[in-house]
Amino acid sequence: MWHTHTAGVLQLPSGSVVRGRAMRDSMPDGPLPDLGVYLQGRDPGVFDWDSRWVRWPDFWLPSISEELRVVLREVLRRCATERVEIACTGGVGRTGTALACLVALDGMPGDAAVEYVRRHYSPRAMETPWQRRFAKTFVKPSSLL
Repeated sequence: MWHTHTAGVLQLPSGSVVRGRAMRDSMPDGPLPDLGVYLQGRDPGVFDWDSRWVRWPDFWLPSISEELRVVLREVLRRCATERVEIACTGGVGRTGTALACLVALDGMPGDAAVEYVRRHYSPRAMETPWQRRFAKTFVKPSSLL
């Protein structure tokens, strides 16, 4: 798992950790991810680790929200014991939105998940009003069961 004091690492309410980062920056020092989730408008290519691509144009929402849901459930399962990162070009809008959705899947209500990510990951997370609304409503109470 990632060290909780490493830049970009977010500790989920359950205690698991995940790293958010900007793909435009060089890979941080330290161990490589076991799983990477890349939120890009175009296929980001091949990595030396297990990876998932979610088609997600910059400043918008994922092209298929159910695909994001499936991938984030895998992230939630794997980040308990593996190094998992979520990244987009700048590491703020799409990454912040996905992290808030992940926090909501981890059991926190949507409004609180948005504030949690802004407090513990980046105050600029979720760059657009529709990204914030998407994160707040990503998990419906019945889908937590």
